[in-house]
Amino acid sequence: MNEAVRLNRNVQIGYSACPHDCPSTCALEVEVLDDRTIGRVRGAEDNDYTAGVICAKVARYAERIHHPGRVLQPLRRVGPKGSGSFEPLSWDDALDLVAEKFLAAEWRHGAEAVWPYFYAGTMGLVQRDGINRLRHAKKYSGFHSTICVNASYTGFAAGTGRVAGSDPREMAKSDLIVIWGTNPVNTQVNVMTHATRARKERGAKIVAVDVYINGTMEQADLPVMVKPGTDGALACGVMHCLFRDGKADWDYLNKYTDCPRELEAHVRPRGPDWASEITGCPVETIEEFARLVGSTKRAFFRLGYGFARSRNGPVNMHAATCIPAVTGAWLHEGGGAFHNNADIYRWDKSMIEGLDLRDKSIRMLDQSRAGAILCGDRDALKDGPPVTAMLIQNTNPVSVCPDQEVVKRGFAREDLFVCVHEQFMTETAKMADVVLPATMFMEHDDVYQGGGHQYILLGPKLIEPPGECRSNHAVICGLARRVGAEHPGFAMTERELIDWSLQKSGRGTLERLEREKWLDCQPDFETAHYINGFAYPDGKFRFKPDWPNVPFRMAYHTGPIASIPALPDHWTIIEEADTEHPFRLATSPSRGFLNSTFNETISSRAQNRGRPDVMIHPEDAGAFGIIDGAEVVIGNRRGQVRIHARLFDGVRRGVLIAESIWPNDAYPDGKGINTVTGADAIAPYGGAAFHDNKVWIRPA
Repeated sequence: MNEAVRLNRNVQIGYSACPHDCPSTCALEVEVLDDRTIGRVRGAEDNDYTAGVICAKVARYAERIHHPGRVLQPLRRVGPKGSGSFEPLSWDDALDLVAEKFLAAEWRHGAEAVWPYFYAGTMGLVQRDGINRLRHAKKYSGFHSTICVNASYTGFAAGTGRVAGSDPREMAKSDLIVIWGTNPVNTQVNVMTHATRARKERGAKIVAVDVYINGTMEQADLPVMVKPGTDGALACGVMHCLFRDGKADWDYLNKYTDCPRELEAHVRPRGPDWASEITGCPVETIEEFARLVGSTKRAFFRLGYGFARSRNGPVNMHAATCIPAVTGAWLHEGGGAFHNNADIYRWDKSMIEGLDLRDKSIRMLDQSRAGAILCGDRDALKDGPPVTAMLIQNTNPVSVCPDQEVVKRGFAREDLFVCVHEQFMTETAKMADVVLPATMFMEHDDVYQGGGHQYILLGPKLIEPPGECRSNHAVICGLARRVGAEHPGFAMTERELIDWSLQKSGRGTLERLEREKWLDCQPDFETAHYINGFAYPDGKFRFKPDWPNVPFRMAYHTGPIASIPALPDHWTIIEEADTEHPFRLATSPSRGFLNSTFNETISSRAQNRGRPDVMIHPEDAGAFGIIDGAEVVIGNRRGQVRIHARLFDGVRRGVLIAESIWPNDAYPDGKGINTVTGADAIAPYGGAAFHDNKVWIRPA
């Protein structure tokens, strides 16, 4: 155990890192009561990004890790799919059965009939990504990861040339923090720690841009509320004002950007009146936003994921990044922009992922189109064989994937064998043929990288797992032996993989990381602020990106690339409201859940008011005969969802907000909110448009 402090004779403090799919990747201090029990969890005060502050759901992690509903032994289905009827079996019998089914699928249709499927239930590099080592060793179908970052990363890199920006700790040194398209009060609490510090110590102003009045908007000096999918129009309106009012830094523009005069001419007709008509945001608010940005050199743009989860998401993100390039805010400490630090770490993950065995000719299947793939869509299958066997780790696609009714039909196939390695009996686990009990992050070793900061952190094993739970790594290695997969990584422990990866990546050793707890990988000021040029060969920020060739880690083209606007704009490809579907729906993240994680705990459900609901403006509710708390039905061509209405004047008229993700069985008809979200791909590299849905609503 990575022990640091002994509180008394029975309580020790172990250091760890939050594993969940949140960019904060908080450094943690965990009370270890005995070999199998934890107490309180706190933020590490000596980590200068976490700064002692963590979200409430992780602070009460003992409720989750010691939950009576955990899966504790291997299970085999004995009833109909989805019935939840299982019987126990031994680990050897379970792994033998999975291997038998995988080998049979390979014999009938080829190796690509097996599709290992995973995501970010843990962000640890060993436990999350090790499934790819099995994939590459056996030449199973590839996994095009699309459900989260593709649109936002692409939009940010379109301008800068890479996914990295100003040191996020510089928010505390800023005079204006623009929090755009994220609600950190719910999802990244540390952003608020640094932003409010700047307000307290420097008198900094906070601007928040979002689609409803949420916790972050309530704390902002200037809340800027827009309709979903219209952020590009807002950005153009702001840039119009900056050029019009002489606030553009022409020395910076001429040195560091590609076509500033063309941009100036482009936004000239896209002023506040034009932007207001599209966004629903008052002209006066747009003007005030532009005034604050234009008069404040130390303006820090903290850009989130939410506003990129539309069909025009990459264009929205890129448009927002253009604003600090117009003002030259990048030149100043406390200025510039930040989204994620994905490109600073430069990992060698060849041993973890088996990248030396990767065959690029193997088809890549789109994670977000799981429904179409499992239902036999030829385009989704890349004209290849059907998927007839799956191993699923770290994700719950029957709840979180878009176009949920199609996903459910796919998983209900009798000829599809599914093994789910899970901590709880999720919707996906209930559809499985074999369920394997999984460890949680304090029960195994792993290493993490921050997305919202710049640290590599160690997450050592602190307690023994309950029952027969095994780690992802143990399961992958056990299957590898049975299906004939060969790679040195299968013979290594988690700790050996961590040590190998650190050394090969130039990050020292596991012994050093254990001693120091985390490693600061922040690039110097000149690099982080692109003082020596942006990450394109000519050093220029791109107002006019070459969209099909924007740098991205998985450059598999998809979606309507040809229609992407050349310059920042409002791209009208979104699902606009129409006569049949007069509302636009966003499925924003709730405070108590993280995707579908934590929705099994009583305290998180209580924090989210005990049941799912949909926010609707009171005037819209009146027009449709809807009363507060009443059951309503929302729907579109993809399906219908029964849910309770919550009247709320903090949304624009014509907009609905359903904070998610509640379990499917929390809804009166058992159909979750992703019943009405679409799986059509976002250009140019894929993605899921969770906040871009046209729907109707009526009383139930």
